[in-house]
Amino acid sequence: MCLLLGATGVGKTLLLKRLQKLCQRDGADLGEPPVTLPTVGTNLTDLTLRKRRVTVRELGGCMGPIWPSYFIDCTSVIVSSSCIQLLSVLAAEPLQTASVLVLFNKRDLPCTMSLGEMKSLFRMDDIIASAPQSITTLELSARSGEGLQEVLTWLDSTQPD
Repeated sequence: MCLLLGATGVGKTLLLKRLQKLCQRDGADLGEPPVTLPTVGTNLTDLTLRKRRVTVRELGGCMGPIWPSYFIDCTSVIVSSSCIQLLSVLAAEPLQTASVLVLFNKRDLPCTMSLGEMKSLFRMDDIIASAPQSITTLELSARSGEGLQEVLTWLDSTQPD
């Protein structure tokens, strides 16, 4: 199980829909982004990566206070959120051995900072150096599709055989 966590409005649902389409079409044109609604509760999405199936559980941003109840059977985490949320996820005991992907989404919007500036703002180098987890960072645009293949590659590499 992979958890997809993040604040309300960061693009988790769109990301999942685009990853699912990318898995089904084997890299073909993604087309226009689908319409999404805010997630209330949880969404389960199965992704087929090469010959392995991965279930991604998206937890709505409003569910932040109960995220820890979903940490137990988690082998990987994708976080698209604020620094405070990231630190609380990394501190959770059940996630000490989980692989973590920190996403900097919405790269398609104008006036965005560079990945280096965002990582500096989050102090990602310090977080990565002090966290027990393996942490990867990636910038993407779920809307345009930029970076989606890298998410699938990361997800495939973090799943046990």
